[in-house]
Amino acid sequence: MNGEAVIAIFDIGKTNKKLLLFDEHYKVVFEESQQFDEIKDEDGFPCDDVHLLTKWLQDSFERVLKDARFRVKAVNFSAYGASFVYLDEELNVIPPLYNYLKPYSPELQKQFYDTYGGESKISKETASPVLGNLNSGMQLYRLKYEKPEVFARIKYALHLPQYLSFILSGKVNTDITSIGCHTNLWDFQEKEYHQWVKAEGIAEKLPPVLKCDSITGYVNNTIPVGLGLHDSSSALIPYLTSFHEPFILLSTGTWCITLNPFNHSQLSDYELHHDCLSYLSFQGKPIKASRLFAGYEHEQQTKRLAAHFNLPLDYYKRVECDVKLLKRPEQLKDFSKTDDDEVMIQQSVFENRNLNSFAGYEEAYHQLIADIIVQQVYSTGLVLRGTTVKRIFVDGGFSKNPIFMYMLAEFFPQIETFAASVAQASSLGAALVMHEHWNDKPMPSDIIELKYYSGLQHI
Repeated sequence: MNGEAVIAIFDIGKTNKKLLLFDEHYKVVFEESQQFDEIKDEDGFPCDDVHLLTKWLQDSFERVLKDARFRVKAVNFSAYGASFVYLDEELNVIPPLYNYLKPYSPELQKQFYDTYGGESKISKETASPVLGNLNSGMQLYRLKYEKPEVFARIKYALHLPQYLSFILSGKVNTDITSIGCHTNLWDFQEKEYHQWVKAEGIAEKLPPVLKCDSITGYVNNTIPVGLGLHDSSSALIPYLTSFHEPFILLSTGTWCITLNPFNHSQLSDYELHHDCLSYLSFQGKPIKASRLFAGYEHEQQTKRLAAHFNLPLDYYKRVECDVKLLKRPEQLKDFSKTDDDEVMIQQSVFENRNLNSFAGYEEAYHQLIADIIVQQVYSTGLVLRGTTVKRIFVDGGFSKNPIFMYMLAEFFPQIETFAASVAQASSLGAALVMHEHWNDKPMPSDIIELKYYSGLQHI
């Protein structure tokens, strides 16, 4: 076999299911992407088709193994969290793969928190805001009380990344990044499953926890199979392996998530109320995070701007950064209400601005970004406090927006602000943790591209 040595990574998102091949320098040399129609669960709620996903993964991997251009030396997985696949005694799948967006019974949720000490207590101990089915442990609790016959059939509950690993290795395991992500399952202080997980007979359905760089088995007795990782934790791995001075990562998309791997303090009621949570890194260390729905607001407000000014929907992409229109902190102080809840409502004050007051689209768009920045600075500040962070790395959509970047730098003058670019970050993270199992070359030092942004006074 003379093909190019590669590691195969399956990166499974809610929308796109990808297979990527990385060479020994961690450059993508092959990529394919699929989208599957959702099916309905027994209540008519949309969900992923677990059988179709399984067949696609098996067929795609077999196809790559037969491709003479490549020599697959390892395989690993990154996937969205908060989703379980259930196996019976014969290790057959018990469908469906429930959607974490499915509404949760208020009565059952109240029963749970009343039984185990209240929302504040459980949320602090598990670093999990009250999120219904998005707390994946609550899915098992729901099955126990709403579908006891199904619960009784479950031999193993695998988070989706570990189910993907099971498909190729045949082995059942659990990883810390999946159970440590707003699941309600993990007690962050005791560093073990929470007491309720044991009391409800759920712990016995969760396989042994392995380290994230573990091998679960082999394909054809030669190709090591990785354990799989939760995609948010996996996307942080390229940064954790490249930078060792304290930093925060602001990952921007529909949600703008600030991740601080150097803030290990317990979540307060105030932080939980403002949508903070904690992840566990691939090293098993707490990562405090805050979330803001800023990308969604940007999408909605640019539609409003386009309609008002009679311009294309994507006109904002053509708006150049105008120094005269950029806002400084003192110009926004009237809206920086960091002592109450108003700054962290779902939408910024731009929703209520009169678009007729702006001279044109450009001026209005600069104001939109300024109003989003007020919320973003507050959200990021929640996980920044009490740490010695020296750098902010911004990736995703807003990292390509100079208006956003310059204003963010202005609000954090003591911290270096960088737009960061990592190709396929969650897939790359899953590849990097497998390095020692397939790659004898040194870890590359150029996997992250950075662009520095200074405050407005330096422009």
